[in-house]
Amino acid sequence: MTQEGDARSPVVLQIIPRLAIGGAERAVIDVARAAIEQGARAMVVTEGGDLEPDLLRAKAEVVHMPVASKSPLTIQRNANRLVDLIRDEGIDLVHVRSRAPAWSALKAARRTGKPFLTTFHAPYNFANGLKKRYNAVMARGDRVIAISDYIAQHVRENYGVGDDRLRRIHRGIDVVSFDPAAVSSERIVSLAAHWNLPDGVPVIMLPGRLARWKGQHVMIRAMEQLERDAICLLVGVGVGREGLRKELERDIVQRGLQGRVVMIDGSQDMPAAYRLADVVVSASIEPEGFGRVAVEAQAMGVPVVATNHGGAQETVEPGTTGWLVRPDDSSALSQAVAAALDLDVEARVKLAARARARTVELFSRTAMCKATLDVYRELIDWP
Repeated sequence: MTQEGDARSPVVLQIIPRLAIGGAERAVIDVARAAIEQGARAMVVTEGGDLEPDLLRAKAEVVHMPVASKSPLTIQRNANRLVDLIRDEGIDLVHVRSRAPAWSALKAARRTGKPFLTTFHAPYNFANGLKKRYNAVMARGDRVIAISDYIAQHVRENYGVGDDRLRRIHRGIDVVSFDPAAVSSERIVSLAAHWNLPDGVPVIMLPGRLARWKGQHVMIRAMEQLERDAICLLVGVGVGREGLRKELERDIVQRGLQGRVVMIDGSQDMPAAYRLADVVVSASIEPEGFGRVAVEAQAMGVPVVATNHGGAQETVEPGTTGWLVRPDDSSALSQAVAAALDLDVEARVKLAARARARTVELFSRTAMCKATLDVYRELIDWP
């Protein structure tokens, strides 16, 4: 128990709808772990998900609430429960990372007088004024974090958030795990065998969940045009979206690409997966707020081809660490992939060194967490 006069450990609360596998969810875990290492208590309100065990291993405290719901009644009930939680646990700061829970979190923070912090993980596009008003809750934070310069500009232009409240903090990755030197040959060989990859055939990899905007269909068309002996792995398609999956499978067959384009549900060892790749592609046809795939691949020293919009314009340096191509342009994508495959050994080694050095300098998990905790310290008394 804290003695009278002793400094009390701060208690920080993050709120995210679900702990599915994704960049925002991993950021929650990373920041919770960093806060605990700095002497704070870290709590997370969520509906749970596959990454909850990782959060518990970080010694964070998890509270389950239906915070993914957009129901006005549920949002109000969540607000009341959050008020009780804030008061009962002595929470000092509320940090929310998604729109639906932001409405209940804002109500709770204002009723308890606690700082309210938001993170824009995406541009949250809007087709009408009603949707924009719904999105605007994310701009009402005492501080508003944008995960890239692209998102920061979007927030300034569309929601009028000034630099007094806006903070750009690039999303960060674990550059220790995503390090080619940390991946043993046994891990690489084991994964290649598991995926039944042929020896000596170049590997093109497009990691990402199955979604039309992720551009798997563009990659398939690009493979039809690629005049190289290579195999393309669509990694991470997972379960669900069966209609889209069947559509892509039909497209592969109709284009005669069986065996050249392979759909893989996922990998528990993405560092080893990247080590298998000769080139990694991010073919999103809509701008990504940050684009974790391109950064992880560069940390692993793999040439990257990404689409020329959104966060990729900040994370990939054309001609230095990779290529940027027009979105939804299979011909341009095919040409860039061919250029990456044609790199000689010396050029590939130089590119790998530049890509990893830049990633470690600009996009590390350590830098992201430090910058986020610095924002916390702007809002609460935390030495």
